[in-house]
Amino acid sequence: MSDHSHFLTHALSPKPFAVILGANEIASAIAVYLHRNGCGVVLSHDPSPPVFKRGMSFHGALFGDHAAIDEISAERVETSLEVLSALSRANVVAITPLGLSDLLVLRRLDLIIDARLQGPAQRPDLRNLARFAIGLGPGFASGVNCDVALSAPSRRAAIPVGGDAREPRRLLERFVYADSRGLWQTAVDLGSRAFRGFVVGHVHGAPVSALIDGILVGVARDGSEVVEGDILAEVEPRTRQAIWTGMDKAGRSTASAVMRVIQDYVDRREKSNSAISQRSP
Repeated sequence: MSDHSHFLTHALSPKPFAVILGANEIASAIAVYLHRNGCGVVLSHDPSPPVFKRGMSFHGALFGDHAAIDEISAERVETSLEVLSALSRANVVAITPLGLSDLLVLRRLDLIIDARLQGPAQRPDLRNLARFAIGLGPGFASGVNCDVALSAPSRRAAIPVGGDAREPRRLLERFVYADSRGLWQTAVDLGSRAFRGFVVGHVHGAPVSALIDGILVGVARDGSEVVEGDILAEVEPRTRQAIWTGMDKAGRSTASAVMRVIQDYVDRREKSNSAISQRSP
């Protein structure tokens, strides 16, 4: 992995401060890459949409579970002092229920990344909230509400039951969607075997079933509030290739794309600074 740790050096700290909105597996993979490259990272959890690939994310740390990815652990923090304490430790990223407004008062953000992967709704303008802002998924546009917009992995797109005919049927069938708003209740574990018609859980008392046979590589946490179209579970039909912990290909590729964007930002910034220096007397 390339070293980008110098790209956002802050005068008040030897470690650049990065906030990631979201605690899903994509946000968590990005957090690992940033941490390895010298950033202090805080993930700000948003309950919508629910995290379903929990074994590949730091989400569990919010509920007292041990959550680690590639030897990086997450620690739940609830106050500014706890945030600063967590960021001072090696191999630790912070995860918090605190919102962005609470984190902004700590210090100027060097980097903000919106990785919540929500539906195509209006997005906040992130550009003035940090030195560099990246938006993932629908609703973001470079130079409009972020510095750089990146597409999200297509398999993460929340498609309501009934779906979009343009999506491959196989892609749709591996996901279990909420067809109404309500409380999600489930007793099944990640890695469990599922069969077509197997009841994965209930939304507001109504059963929700798997559409194909396979292994449950994703299941939203019991007790989550969900809305119609939320992904509740994912079934991997290729049982021998089923992975539900660690970091998957989508997480690595997205995190790598983020790092390439950062490197491009570094290159452009250094080129600009060099040009200014040459013009100076």
